[in-house]
Parts: sequence; structure tokens; C-alpha cells
Amino acid sequence: MKSKVRLAAVVLMVVTCSSLADWPQYLGPNRNSTSDQKGLLRSWPENGPEVLWTVTVGRGYGGPVIKDGKVYLLDRDDEVGDNLRCLDLSSGKELWNFAYDAPGRAMFPGSRSVPIVEGNNVYSCGHNGDVYCINIDTHKPVWNKNVWTDFGGKPGGSGRSFGSRGPGGFPIWAITQCPLVYGDWLILASQAPEAGVVAYEKLTGNVKWKTPNLGNESYASPSVVKIDGKDHVVMVISSTNPIGNRGLPQTLGNIVGIEPFTGKILWEYKQWKCHISVPSAVDAGDNKVFVVGGYELGATMIKVEKKADGSYGATELFTTEEFGDQTKPAILHNGYFYAQFGTNSRHDGLSCMSMDGKIMWKTERSPDFNKGSMILADGLILATDGGKSLYLVEPDPSGFKSLASAELLGEAGTDSEGIARRVGGSTQNWAPLALSNGKLLIRDQSQLKCVKVAQ
Repeated sequence: MKSKVRLAAVVLMVVTCSSLADWPQYLGPNRNSTSDQKGLLRSWPENGPEVLWTVTVGRGYGGPVIKDGKVYLLDRDDEVGDNLRCLDLSSGKELWNFAYDAPGRAMFPGSRSVPIVEGNNVYSCGHNGDVYCINIDTHKPVWNKNVWTDFGGKPGGSGRSFGSRGPGGFPIWAITQCPLVYGDWLILASQAPEAGVVAYEKLTGNVKWKTPNLGNESYASPSVVKIDGKDHVVMVISSTNPIGNRGLPQTLGNIVGIEPFTGKILWEYKQWKCHISVPSAVDAGDNKVFVVGGYELGATMIKVEKKADGSYGATELFTTEEFGDQTKPAILHNGYFYAQFGTNSRHDGLSCMSMDGKIMWKTERSPDFNKGSMILADGLILATDGGKSLYLVEPDPSGFKSLASAELLGEAGTDSEGIARRVGGSTQNWAPLALSNGKLLIRDQSQLKCVKVAQ
């Protein structure tokens, strides 16, 4: 009997460790850019960490996820559509794929989202709003919907441009949603005229709840924060884009707390000023919600409190234009935030800020970090710089401490032109990272690489 108990304990430990090693969704297991990975290499060979394999991918910004030794990536060909690919983590070999027609092109062309694996299914949301649930055993769809056109949004075409597009006009930068699984629901934002955030029953695709439209278009994905010990789904809505929607009323953005099982709006902060919101909200602890943006508009910390009547209110603690991130949420480590504040007009680089908004340091252009991605693991930060390099950084409020760096990513291949090339540059290696079992997945505009970063 004792041997059976020991065996059960060992099996439980193996299963638990395997689960902890996964990176099954956008920003990792807890959706906060943090991994439980241990044993990170604290120095690299002169020519950089070992690249275990490389595969060709379509252009874009969509990142991978990892579950049970398999990699899932929503790839894209703008002329044809989206392609969910499954690769072997150990070799990079493609095991299967599921492609569907979804042609269309937006400024900054290519893929732009991260799938999520949960149970026997992988869920994704494509460039045109196509939401698919694919069974990972049969490789066939269980259900599919469109989070945009199903709720009154106008179908996307090609060559979309700035200007007044009116209600229901397809977003300038297409649909950019990384789905969230919460209990039995699959949650993501629509922001079409007839819906704001939508919850589908994850096994059937039936709509369980939807909020009203929440305001302007947004490219942020939902996150979860704890308020008085209870989960709130938080969605960040942009202020009006003064160039992209110059013909529409110019309104401030909105940070919204939602009850995850019912879709009830619990609280709102209606003074958010970033006109192109991409980063998700961050749980800063103690009922605090931290949101960053780019475009020189910085960051805001709010506190959510329950009132005597049982309702909630959101109060701004501070707003700063000296800290932000255009494409990813900040990382919180030991009471300090770390983010890459490179925008169209400023190059603050990798920056560190205290919980009360004090700027500790900025790398500016030495070295330059501009829209790259970061993961916190084993007390270290693995960071791409938005260009060609991968860095190993020791997070420290006293100053920037780079332990190693290597050029691993390629330049060009974005096919961007006009304003997209002027403001985004030629490299645009901005995709989210993924980490599992000592293997870091990074990509540029033509290749996905698996890099050994742990013992």
C-alpha cells in the first residue's frame, strides 16, 4: 500500500512539473510574462546560446505557445488566410496544421495573435476575427465563430487606411486578440457595434454573455486581476485615435472590470489616454491595476475598492508619461516594473519604475530596446530588443545589468511600406516569446527559432 502511495505521489509530481513547464497561452501560465523555469544559464558562449532548430514562418507578429512538448503557432499568409501549425518542441518538425481562408491585409501585415491550449483543444483568433476551437487529437475544428462580423462589424478588405471609417469599420490594424480561458468560458474582445467583451462556452462556441460595446477599438487582450480576493476580467479600451479616426468624436479610453461568469461590468476608469492600446492590464497586487501604453502616453495605476453599497469604484493613483510599453504589459518583479518604452518619438529603452511611479533608470539607446518581448524566469529577464538581439538581464532597481546578449534574429521581411515602415522601421521583431523546458522560442519576420537557455 505504501508503495502505491509513493507511486501516486511521484506521478503527481511529474504531472505537476510538466504542467508548470508549459507555456500554454499569451504571456505564459499565469498570463503575466513569468515562468517557473529554473536553472537558467547565467552566461552564454561567445557566439550566443545554442540554437536547437529553426523553421520558416510567414511574416507577422503572432507568437507561439507550448503544451506537452508541442508548439502551436497561428501563422498567416495575407493572400490566403490563417494557418494553425503544430510543431514538435524537440525538433521543430511540423506534426500537423489546420488552415482556413481569411484573406486580407492591414497596415503592418501578417499574423498578430497568440493561441491558447486547454484540455484537448487549441483556441485561436485570427486576423479577420475568426475564432476556432481545434481538437489537438483529430486536428479538426470543434466549432468556429467570428468575433467581429457576428456582432455587426463590417468585414475587412485590403489596403485599409487612416481616416473616419464610422461605426463597425474594420480596425486599422485588424483583429488582435489572444483568447483567455476562464473556467468553462473562452473570453475575448469583439468591440464590434453589438458587443464589447464576449464569452463563448469553450466546448460548444455558444455565446454565454457579452457586454455592450465599450468604446473605441482596442488591440489589447483580456487579463485577470484579483480584487478583494475575487477574479475580475479586465479589458483596456483605447482613447480615440486622432489620426486613424479623425472624423469620429475624440473620447478618452476605458479600463473595465468585468465579472467573469456573467459579464456584468463591475467598475470602469474612463480617463485612459492611450489611443492605440495593445498591452493587457497587469495585476499589481493590493487591488491595484497597472496599464501601460505607447505613443508617448505612458502608464496609469488605478486602485479598485468596494463601496458600502457593494459596488466598486476605480481611483487613479498616478499617471506618468515617463514609463510605458507600446506592445506588451510591464513585468512586475520584487516591487518594480520593467518595460520597453520605445515609441514613435522617444527611445527610453528598457526602463525600471517603482510601484509609486518613480523612474529608477532607463537604458535609452544604450542599448536600445524598442517593442521587444520579455519573460521573467529564475530571477532573470530574457528579452528581445525589437531588433536582432536577445538579452539576458538581471532585474535590479539600482541599474541596468546585462549578463549576456547575442544577435539571433534577422532584419527586414515585413513588407511594410509608407507610414508603417517609417514609424516601425525595417526589422519589427515584436512577437511574444514562449519558454518551456529550458527552450526559448523567438521569431523574426521569416523564422521561428528554438534557443537553449537553461541547463
